Amino acid sequence: MSRSKGRPPSARPAAAADDLQRARDAYARRAWNDAFEAFARAHRVDPLGDEDLEHHVWSAALTDHGEELLRLLELLYQSRLDAGHPLLAARAAFWLGFRLSALREVGQSNAWFARARTLIDSAGGDCVERGYLLLSEAHRHVATGDLEAAYATAVSTAEIGERFGDADLLAFAHNQQGRVLVQLGRYTEGLAKLDQSMLAAMSGTLLPLFTGIIYCSVIECCQGLYALDRSREWTTALNAWCDSQPQLSAFTGSCRVHRSEILQLNGSWAEAAAEAERVADRLRPGVTSEAAAAAFYQRAEIHRLRGEFVAAEAGYRRASELGREPQPGLALLRLGQGRTGAAATSIRRVSGSTADPLARAQFLPAAVDILLAAGDIPDARAAADEIDHLASRYPTAILGAMARQARGTVRLAEGDASGAIAPLREAFAVWQQVEAPYAAARVRVAIGLACRALEDDEAAGLEWDAARRVFGDLGAAPDLRRLDELTRTGRSRQPGSLTARELEVLRLVSTGKTNKAIASELTLAEKTVDRHVSNIFQKLDVSSRAAATAYAYEHKLI
Repeated sequence: MSRSKGRPPSARPAAAADDLQRARDAYARRAWNDAFEAFARAHRVDPLGDEDLEHHVWSAALTDHGEELLRLLELLYQSRLDAGHPLLAARAAFWLGFRLSALREVGQSNAWFARARTLIDSAGGDCVERGYLLLSEAHRHVATGDLEAAYATAVSTAEIGERFGDADLLAFAHNQQGRVLVQLGRYTEGLAKLDQSMLAAMSGTLLPLFTGIIYCSVIECCQGLYALDRSREWTTALNAWCDSQPQLSAFTGSCRVHRSEILQLNGSWAEAAAEAERVADRLRPGVTSEAAAAAFYQRAEIHRLRGEFVAAEAGYRRASELGREPQPGLALLRLGQGRTGAAATSIRRVSGSTADPLARAQFLPAAVDILLAAGDIPDARAAADEIDHLASRYPTAILGAMARQARGTVRLAEGDASGAIAPLREAFAVWQQVEAPYAAARVRVAIGLACRALEDDEAAGLEWDAARRVFGDLGAAPDLRRLDELTRTGRSRQPGSLTARELEVLRLVSTGKTNKAIASELTLAEKTVDRHVSNIFQKLDVSSRAAATAYAYEHKLI
């Protein structure tokens, strides 16, 4: 369909013609800010034609000129409507609805989508614009939890994209299909569709705005799945794409946050903090940015891991102000501060109010650690079981390692040191393989505890020495302090090498309580208390509760 070109160059004022040519040249070489400013100067002197106005729109979008973007889209919509191009006007209306939806302006967004639908219906017949509207319908189905309808709509969208040869629409439809399939538990199919959309984004043939949206969407989904190999691969590709356009503002914040998260996992904490700081420092006053909120949270995480608790607290609060849930980091900070009750309350609240399984995955490992510290083994076990279920549904290596680590630490807390060793070592192997030194070191601490409970002090020492080196290299001060405490506890253990929980059970046995009564008082399963009592008998080399009680009195344990 033809587009209005505005006045011919010969009829324009010389200054406007020069600016317009500069704008077109800048747009062609992807110098987005130069293009935006030159288009703006030219437009102030002489209204832009349809194609130039559209390029002004995209240059505004790619340089984060949010308010100007909305104004220009409305101008583009009206220009196309006045020129008698209803379908092109409908496409501008779609983009207005799309942008307003991202800003959570639901009423205005729906109104623009309705305008687009009216124009398309009035034009009659089959058209590619109808496919763009289906994108919004699929999104609405996801929001209401109707995933089957969302998937069917995304399939219809892809069919329209293929029929009209619209690469942008087809790539976005594949992206939608992939994300919905993942939510439906069809993990392999979902990742395949996401890969399809990412290959289209990397081809360089898509509208730059669609390219950035797809990059960020796929990486976010892969990170939610803990598909680390894909997250690394696609984040590297996104970095390269952003770096090739120095004047690009949109997406660079998300890009840096994704990179920071991967650097943190790989143990490059200083670089990770620097990436997050670049995003946080770019936040303009009065502007709310999801990328900035994520960056403040990410920076707070590194402060917490280093033991810089005041700075961490400030970071979590700033992230919360910008709309980002500060958990589980803030709860883990409270745990590190010794405020175990507050930590448990927070992690229970956020876990209880989060329904999406994959969203819950980011809270569950912290829930296991915090609830065990609070002495709530049943709830910690339930959280570990849920991670195990997620790992079976979404079989990524990282989720598998998280499940095994949770299972091992819960078994250790239950007194089953022998049963804890295998899953902990399996988790350690994965963290080693994916080059996640901090996570691997934390598992080694747990393995050391299990070895000590099994009276293999030499093996425990080897595990703890290895963990101590990693914590020292990373600057993980809280973990170093905890490890020192464990070592001191190991040197001054009570007679019989009993664990803290076994000592607690022994004291209750000495009062004459039955295993069932002890289980009730300590909020443990009765079989767990049975195991503790059996371990106590074995370690003290006694064969009865009376003998164990005598031992406790003799060694002044009660």
